[in-house]
Amino acid sequence: MIELRDIYKTFERKGQSIEALRGVSLHVSKGDIYGVIGYSGAGKSTLIRLVNYLERPTGGEVLVEGEPLAAYNPAQLRAAKKKIGMIFQHFNLLESKTVFDNIAIPLVLLKRSKKEIQDRVTELLKFTGLEDKAKSYPKELSGGQKQRVGIARALATNPSILLCDEATSALDPQTTKSILELLKKINKEYNITIMIITHEMAVIQQICNKVAVMEQGEIIEQGKVLDVFGNPHHPTTQSFVQTVIHNSVPQSVLNTLKAEPGRRLFRLKFVGGTASEPIINSLIRRFEVNANILFANMTEIQQTTLGTMILQLHGEHTVIDQAAAFIVSQGVDIQEVEV
Repeated sequence: MIELRDIYKTFERKGQSIEALRGVSLHVSKGDIYGVIGYSGAGKSTLIRLVNYLERPTGGEVLVEGEPLAAYNPAQLRAAKKKIGMIFQHFNLLESKTVFDNIAIPLVLLKRSKKEIQDRVTELLKFTGLEDKAKSYPKELSGGQKQRVGIARALATNPSILLCDEATSALDPQTTKSILELLKKINKEYNITIMIITHEMAVIQQICNKVAVMEQGEIIEQGKVLDVFGNPHHPTTQSFVQTVIHNSVPQSVLNTLKAEPGRRLFRLKFVGGTASEPIINSLIRRFEVNANILFANMTEIQQTTLGTMILQLHGEHTVIDQAAAFIVSQGVDIQEVEV
């Protein structure tokens, strides 16, 4: 659906070359809600602007629905862009026009008939929950309502792809949740592939099925959201994951444990059905060890439970090894934490 092949992007500013993207490759399949996350300056906004050719790559290829955008003539490129909607962080609405007229702008530019415009805008007002705001002006709307207008406008031409550039970062948490629910509804009911740029891992957790993590113009980790959350490799990815899944032991606790010989610390990760199994209870019954749960957390990602636990075991060294092997046999990932 969307494919970036070995993308480079360099900007020339005041006689200096700034390399915004370096060898970026990713693939977004039809029906995905694909998240791209990174800190400010990582290159993620530049990346998303390549998909609809608001920016052109210095090197590499951008393919949409299997076709390289660079091969299109201007008329073909305009036609391809009609299939790609985009919503922005700051809404980009025309303050002098009503909600109805803002949504209608793409259809007016395409010279659609008044009836077609009326029917399509009315449908989108209902779909986005703005039926009673058709004659309102942007200044009369809340931030969430403004973003709904932006989403409706992006959907006006029946795109197959929707690009979201920090679409929720200007919104409060409750409004963000409602906008993400709307995006999931768009993905499901309109079968639109969505690509989301964000710096908030909670957004990735709530809506995306795949994610790419960016740093300094490169993708440092990518894959299914459940895999990346469950086993982040790069320190930057680990930092993002820890904003929504807290699994670290406070240093004060570690300092206390250092003075207690015979005690070992383990980090356990449960996925899916194993999260509801009485594994710790079975361990205590089977082995002569004392178990102390220092921390436990559960979250849901893509309708799958992901659990994390910090477990302290006290007993004979060989018996603790046996207990750890038992945990592994139950389908739980376990890693000893150095104290």
